[in-house]
Amino acid sequence: MGIIIRLDRMMADRKISLNELADKVGMTNVNLSNLKTGKMKGIRFETLDAICKALDCQPGDLMEYRPDET
Repeated sequence: MGIIIRLDRMMADRKISLNELADKVGMTNVNLSNLKTGKMKGIRFETLDAICKALDCQPGDLMEYRPDET
């Protein structure tokens, strides 16, 4: 897939841990970890909204598109 998740970079920039962000967003740390590592197939807009609010960022700061190299 061509979508790269940059959540780990934003968390490092904001100096926030996975557990702290999970608490602020209302997700389990397992689900947030799966999102961070790109193991999730999708994300709800309300979850994306909560993450952006907690990290004070835009959705484009969390994701990047790279075309598949095939």
